[in-house]
Amino acid sequence: MTIHDLQPQIVWHYFHEITQIPRPSRHEEKILAYLVDFATKNNLEYKQDEVGNTIIYKPATKGKENVPMIALQAHVDMVCEKNADKVHDFMTDPIETIVDGEWLRANGTTLGADDGMGVAMELAILASKDIEHGPIECLFTIDEETGITGAQNLAADLLRGKTLINLDSEDEGEVYVGCAGGCTTRTTMPVEKSDVPAGMLPIEIKVSGLKGGHSGGDIHLQRGNAVKIAARIAKRLMDCGFFQLTSITGGNLHNAIAREANIKGYVVNAKREDARIECNVISAEIQDELAGVDDGLHVSLQTNDEIPAYILEPGMAKRLINGLVATPHGVLAMSNDIEGLVETSVNLASIKETEEGFLIVTSQRSSTDSQKVLAAQMVQSVWELAGAKVDTGDGYPGWKPNMNSKILKHSVETYKKLFGKEPAVKAIHAGLECGLFLEKYPGLDMISVGPTFREVHSPNERVEIKTVAMFWDYVKEMIETFA
Repeated sequence: MTIHDLQPQIVWHYFHEITQIPRPSRHEEKILAYLVDFATKNNLEYKQDEVGNTIIYKPATKGKENVPMIALQAHVDMVCEKNADKVHDFMTDPIETIVDGEWLRANGTTLGADDGMGVAMELAILASKDIEHGPIECLFTIDEETGITGAQNLAADLLRGKTLINLDSEDEGEVYVGCAGGCTTRTTMPVEKSDVPAGMLPIEIKVSGLKGGHSGGDIHLQRGNAVKIAARIAKRLMDCGFFQLTSITGGNLHNAIAREANIKGYVVNAKREDARIECNVISAEIQDELAGVDDGLHVSLQTNDEIPAYILEPGMAKRLINGLVATPHGVLAMSNDIEGLVETSVNLASIKETEEGFLIVTSQRSSTDSQKVLAAQMVQSVWELAGAKVDTGDGYPGWKPNMNSKILKHSVETYKKLFGKEPAVKAIHAGLECGLFLEKYPGLDMISVGPTFREVHSPNERVEIKTVAMFWDYVKEMIETFA
């Protein structure tokens, strides 16, 4: 079975087409051109603002002209993550999809169902000829995954209606009415180099096999963070006195939990076996900590003659590693208002080498704005003590739940009518664009819904096939009965 055999065919048809179009964040030109071509072919009015956000309008069917306009919204970009052994260029290569039992996944890469499935749902609604509805507007935003800059720069004259359904949630049977705000902190640690002492052997340590995941939706699962683990290993070896650091890198995106990391450096030749033993001991300790949560951790140590012929100045290396060890990662507080909801968290997302030095990126999220600021200040304090330069962006606002929302009431009634039970009404720790929409359009009435995804922002991302059909029926019914 392939994606072409799945139902509802119209939704999977458009999702397949989207998977064939490269659409990394901040490189959405091809998918935006596709949307314009789609609107033109279907004789639908469309507009684009200065940054590329695109809206397509569909007039009401006969007899529904007086129904209020309803907006559907999804973002067109995708997180681009792949397994280390996967050859794939996200700028040029299509996503290869695989039907795996009850799920659809990709072959060694992120699937892009976040939020390609929302985009496909909008296109299917726009293309359908058998749905009775009032006027519809479908908004497609850019760059949600790396900065939410599309929503931040959304033109104030695109949306015409007062009601919006965001199609970017990840659990069928759940209606979201609020989300956390967030910000990103970028820390730069200048590099200081020293000569390699005599009698040293170059080695490389690789951390791999972790699940990773979404830094909002999965942060409470306590999965391993490869950057944190690599820092702990490096600190253990450095504290033993026979290891000198050359480099530490790991992670990729600010909103993904780091899955892989590398340490490069030099060990005293006579202590090579001691280094291997220490590495094995701390690896076993961390494997015990992650047992039943993230069982795939693998740590390897090998000699590597390609390591640069220098070490980091020992004092600078110690400040760098201590900073990584001290940087908070994970849940800082749970909500006092909504049971089971993470209030505040930090994700130590990545460390990379740049011309300016080591760049360390963290993301902070909270449904309480003051706690978001405090979380960023905690990160800032650690790295200022380490002598680094720290910059925290303005971030994006949260979305405060409105339990008196008319579209919320309609969504609950519709779900109960279709499936015989009420959906769960929740807020989410992950960031959604809805808070920014409220800044542009005060009074906008919103909910967020979606099918079931798992392990988004990782190569294990997948969508539960049966929930796509449920999602399609649900959105159609909400539109047809909206008044």
